[in-house]
Amino acid sequence: MKKILIVTGGSGGHVIPSLSIYDILKDNFEVQIATDSRGSKYINKINYNFSLIDVPNLFSSLFLLPYNLIKFCISILKSYKYLKSNKYNTLISTGGYMSLPLTLASNLLNIKTYIFEPNSVIGRTNNLTIRFAQKVICYDKNLKGISKKFLNKLYLINPLLRKEIYEYQKNEKKKLDKQKKILIIGGSQGAKFFDEIISRTIIKLSKIQNISILQQVIDQTSKENIKDLYQKNHIEHELFDFDDKLLIKAANYDLAITRSGASTISELAYLNIPFVAIPFPYAKDDHQYYNAKFYEKNKCCWLIMQKDIDEISFLDLMNKILKNQNEYFFKKKKMIELTKENTWEKNKSKLIELINEN
Repeated sequence: MKKILIVTGGSGGHVIPSLSIYDILKDNFEVQIATDSRGSKYINKINYNFSLIDVPNLFSSLFLLPYNLIKFCISILKSYKYLKSNKYNTLISTGGYMSLPLTLASNLLNIKTYIFEPNSVIGRTNNLTIRFAQKVICYDKNLKGISKKFLNKLYLINPLLRKEIYEYQKNEKKKLDKQKKILIIGGSQGAKFFDEIISRTIIKLSKIQNISILQQVIDQTSKENIKDLYQKNHIEHELFDFDDKLLIKAANYDLAITRSGASTISELAYLNIPFVAIPFPYAKDDHQYYNAKFYEKNKCCWLIMQKDIDEISFLDLMNKILKNQNEYFFKKKKMIELTKENTWEKNKSKLIELINEN
């Protein structure tokens, strides 16, 4: 039986797809996850077999660069020893600097290596390691940032969602209820903008539309402040920071306002929840913009840049969406068309076929 190591870390955008890969492969192969302390908070310790690997961020501080460089070289040696002693014969990397030492060590050991790229722009670590990867597992045939000489390495699958998402009932409302249910997802980065500007817009919107809110907030302080504001304005609401069951709970919501991490907007599209995408403007290589642009081109969402948002124009947009619903249901129809071929079994079949290639 092949022994597979899935390397992931950092943000939920890296870790959550790795859990889906684990779930797909675990019945056919011996599978383990390696992650860092940041990534471990997204992993249920009961359901997933994982090891913690400490990898320094080389560029966290220019002052510490020489020290971090030494630590990084040591981490490559430790990764080499770890891979060899555990006799892995396949490695799948989801990118991020944490994966680099293990991916480099896998090349030294001639371990078959795959990289997974859910974004529409290839990540920097993946771009460094693509030269010795067997394939790049991705969603977008027009993946940006990749050299033409590596285009033959692209291995397309449908967006890989968590298994429970596939099992959940999609939003099939043919008309909106009197009370409109709005989901707000600020993401793990840049949520302060959502806590402030978007929350104030929601208060104004509540004066002209009957709404209820499910909102991600950045921390406990924001949670208390927004809770107080919404209570004073009699807005029905639920607030949270991180919840891995979020979109399962929110599948009956009508509209989302969201950052455009690949996993989040793929799940929203699959569940038929039209969304207003506001890409995080400081994302590396502007990948959130291109993630959202893919869905905008397919007429599934509204795309707005954060720099172009003010409370008046955003309020007008939200009111227009909820008042004149023709465009809303057109986008919902396009979501259904775009995601109809996306099934757990199809993705499982494609990934197992890839791993079993000689």
